Amino acid sequence: MEKPLVSIVIPIYNAAPHLAACIESVRKQTYDDLEILLVNDGSDDVSLPICRMYAQVDPRIRVIDKENSGVSATRNIAIDQAAGEFLQFVDADDRVALEATQLLVERAQRTQADMVICHYYRVVGKKRKSVHGFLETDKVLTQREFATHLMEEPCSFYYGVMWNKLYRTNIIRERNIRCSEELGWSEDFLFNLEYIRYCQRFASIQLPLYYYYKTKNSITATSFGITKLPRTIETKLDLFEFYKALYIEMGLYEQYKLQIHKYLFDIATDND
Repeated sequence: MEKPLVSIVIPIYNAAPHLAACIESVRKQTYDDLEILLVNDGSDDVSLPICRMYAQVDPRIRVIDKENSGVSATRNIAIDQAAGEFLQFVDADDRVALEATQLLVERAQRTQADMVICHYYRVVGKKRKSVHGFLETDKVLTQREFATHLMEEPCSFYYGVMWNKLYRTNIIRERNIRCSEELGWSEDFLFNLEYIRYCQRFASIQLPLYYYYKTKNSITATSFGITKLPRTIETKLDLFEFYKALYIEMGLYEQYKLQIHKYLFDIATDND
């Protein structure tokens, strides 16, 4: 079977203490047809020199340096420049299992899935590690079936984040799907809701293939954290309207009205 190119996007902002371990976990993937995009978002630590050092030793690595504009704008620049058939996202303070990309791509090719989603490890400190994830089926799901499962945990990191999923670049490009640069948090979730809208087939992997490190300043913690109540309420209302419109479009709103309204009062959590 032909091995498609995968673009792995790592947005970076002042991530020096964790960056080498993250990049090494990507470089050592058992799947080697990779383009690794290290996108420096105006870091003022030594993140950029670390990126440039790695680019000198691995021709698959491309460094994109830009002024600070936030994680959404950083990911969008990478999406525009990615050459891969598939897109994978990794946060700079996390790591991926060495077989992650290979298993995600193989599952996508065998099932012709538009999205593949996997379980993940939540790591706290040096020893606390737990497995998180919901889809426990090997069945290829239709859009309606996937939407039904999503309603079981409408605020979960598992469905909301971008880093435990494999995406098809052509869907993102043809539908002009972007990370919202206006939202202060939950931009991952909005991206996924919009992507799901244009997908027909979904597949899952029950193995945990991503190591999410629970740190105070992580991209995900910042994206989903609740810091300013008025902005939080405004964002929740915006996402609720998108959520509602998506399920109306699929003819599932009346069936899942209570769960969708429950989203307004829940906080996105990784405590699955």
